[in-house]
Amino acid sequence: MSDKPEKFQRKFDIRPASGKLGVLIPGMSGAVSTTFIAGVKAVMKGVGRPIGSLTQMGKIRIGLRTEKNFPLIKDFVPLAKIEDIVFAGWDIYDEDCYASALRAGVLKPDLIEKIKPDLQKESPMRAVFNNDYVKNLKGPHVKRGKTKMHLAEQLIKDIRKFQKQNDIERLVMLWCASTEVYLEPSEVHETIESFEKGLRENHESISPSMIYAYAAIRCGASYGNGAPNLSVDIPALQELAVKNEVPIAGKDFKTGQTLMKTILAPGFKSRLLGLNGWFSTNILGNRDGEVLDDPGSFKTKEESKLGALDYIFQPDLYPELYSDYYHKVRINYYPPRGDEKEAWDNIDVFGWLDYPMQIKVNFLCRDSILAAPVVLDLVLFLDLAHRAGIYGVQEWLSFYFKSPMVDKKLYPEHDLFVQFTKLQNTLRYLRGEELISHLGIDYYGFG
Repeated sequence: MSDKPEKFQRKFDIRPASGKLGVLIPGMSGAVSTTFIAGVKAVMKGVGRPIGSLTQMGKIRIGLRTEKNFPLIKDFVPLAKIEDIVFAGWDIYDEDCYASALRAGVLKPDLIEKIKPDLQKESPMRAVFNNDYVKNLKGPHVKRGKTKMHLAEQLIKDIRKFQKQNDIERLVMLWCASTEVYLEPSEVHETIESFEKGLRENHESISPSMIYAYAAIRCGASYGNGAPNLSVDIPALQELAVKNEVPIAGKDFKTGQTLMKTILAPGFKSRLLGLNGWFSTNILGNRDGEVLDDPGSFKTKEESKLGALDYIFQPDLYPELYSDYYHKVRINYYPPRGDEKEAWDNIDVFGWLDYPMQIKVNFLCRDSILAAPVVLDLVLFLDLAHRAGIYGVQEWLSFYFKSPMVDKKLYPEHDLFVQFTKLQNTLRYLRGEELISHLGIDYYGFG
């Protein structure tokens, strides 16, 4: 008889990843989307490697350290194969993924040429878009409808048609479109009844991203929000996700500067270094930078980027170290830089006897290169959750987000290493394996 605790005895009955997996992408012509799509096709053709993707390259420890058992994650849990992915999406610009990839300038032209025929097959449908929510973009490839409910119904029709024409078994939608203006939760977001009434009445607090999330959940598609705007994290859509047994996750892909914060800040806290201030600034020149040049969209992004430190440092627990630090975030649109974002951080800390010290970080990153493997992992893990019968908010995917969604009774966990442990232990739990605490008591000597 096993000596594992009873709660670890359950092995989830995960449905096989049979048939095709439809991946739906609002913002299909953007830099992140085209880098993701082109990357998947390059990996399939053997002309690129999926570096940064846990689902493709990651390994997971099973059992005791002495057993040295580290299978690939994709062999440990029944993930869909990337060869079974079929893409569809929407965008305000009518250009195929080949043209979009060239315009984005993220990938080298010689790589894009190797997969040109595959990229040319991928073209976006007309998007649900409104300039009231994204001020700095204008595009002609948009849907028309008298009400927001009419627009939602058009999206549902698009999804059903895509499903039927491509013999799709399962669906995942990932929001890869632009950051919308800042919105506060209101009464229209409280219940599915109030939300649907708001759709029919064109309520101003219902944004395009909410319309996409509503359409996805109605169609039984798992949904992840890669931007910081209020979207699937409203009570009405969370209620609908539970009712339709759909996994949801978000929000805001954690890629550049915030990724570094969630790596560094837990280290400072674990060594009880105090914090006087953390100043962060960015320059970037892609479409994301252009969108964030609008104060309304920047406000949404700023809230997302500011939130992590308070939850990591927990000023209420350590008021003498973290109750009075200054945190500032700036994003500057600088077209010559393109997708090659540069992030600077100045961190003022203090240590023994209150002596001050400084830390400088200069991260010259490629935004879409960091985001593409995140998108792939979220697609495959959300699909896994759906087949395992786990629906509603997927907190175990917090590892990938700046502003992780959690149950309303909980606070979000931002420490990257805690998030990673949570993700791995969830996979172990799904397969009926014992969770790993890293206690190491088995190796201690006792008298």
